[in-house]
This record gives sequence, C-alpha cells and structure tokens, in this order.
Amino acid sequence: MVNNETETPRLRGWLTMSIGLVALVLGAVWTLQGLDFLTDHLMSDQPAWAAAGGAVAVIGLVLIVVGMRRRTAGKG
Repeated sequence: MVNNETETPRLRGWLTMSIGLVALVLGAVWTLQGLDFLTDHLMSDQPAWAAAGGAVAVIGLVLIVVGMRRRTAGKG
C-alpha cells in the first residue's frame, strides 16, 4: 500500500533534539567563558554570561528530552 496513514514518520523529534544539542553546546561554552575557563574572549570572567550559559544549557537539555519523548511516542 502506497498511502498507509497508520505509519508514523521515522524522523519525528529530530529537529527538537538537534536544536537542543546546539543549545546545550552553546550554553556550555558560554558558561565556561563566563567562569573564565576559556580565556582571551570578551565574555571571559563575566558572571552574567555564566548564568545565561547555564540557562541556555538547561533549555537545551529540556529540548533534547522533549525530542526523545516525541520519538518514542511515535513508535507506539
């Protein structure tokens, strides 16, 4: 059958997980720069960037979890 409506798409949740991964990496870099572990940057030793990076990393983790749940719910 060509138009089988009962099958779910295989790529469900991949965009959410990809955006979450990028946010997680970006947040980790911002946190490390804000805490002065990565030096020679404008953001080095700036506590505001460490806090913003932590928030972005947490948002990235949430997006990854949401994407993984969408993938497993699609297999049902």
